[in-house]
Amino acid sequence: MTRSTRDRIVGESLRLFAERGYAATSVAEIEAAAGLSPGAGGLYRHFRSKYEVLATAVGEHAARTRTHIADALAEASALGAPVPLEERLAHICRAGLAKVREEGQLTRVFFRDLSQFPELVVLVREGLLQPMFDAITTWFRAQPEYAEADVDWPAIGAVLGGAVVHYRLFQDTVSDMPGHADPDRFVASWVRLSLGLLSAPARAATTAGVAEVAG
Repeated sequence: MTRSTRDRIVGESLRLFAERGYAATSVAEIEAAAGLSPGAGGLYRHFRSKYEVLATAVGEHAARTRTHIADALAEASALGAPVPLEERLAHICRAGLAKVREEGQLTRVFFRDLSQFPELVVLVREGLLQPMFDAITTWFRAQPEYAEADVDWPAIGAVLGGAVVHYRLFQDTVSDMPGHADPDRFVASWVRLSLGLLSAPARAATTAGVAEVAG
């Protein structure tokens, strides 16, 4: 299905902002990228300014993030206890990596340009970043194996979620993987660290269950 002119303007403007920077991208360049006549004012039939295009892009990404997080949590919850904990952990980690990768363009704009727009920083923080960390906390608390874990879940969510975000940011900024660890190794290590949060009885039961499956 062909995207609407408005959607093309939002999508192409975010791509250009990510590649070149907000200030270095002109309205005429956005119009040309969106398939409009450059300099003819086509953008202004949909938006009042270049800033409004940026604010719209941030707002739409925030709204989409809330939907994606709800869907990801529902999908992860549907796996349920019959699926080994290690597989559930790997699933939630890979979902986080995929979400951060999906937001790559907005992330580049955020770190390069959004400091001049504090109201948009708040929107990114409250609409994208904090919901991701909250989702990790919510998921861990819902797993029966972690019911007896005596930990500060919001802080644990910050650590584990921060690791996922940093992994993708490192790739986007320096075109390499942190510690040269490929995604499979990263996920495996993330899972291993997460298993260390289990209470001793739960950890023993999980280890026994893995051994039984392997046997």
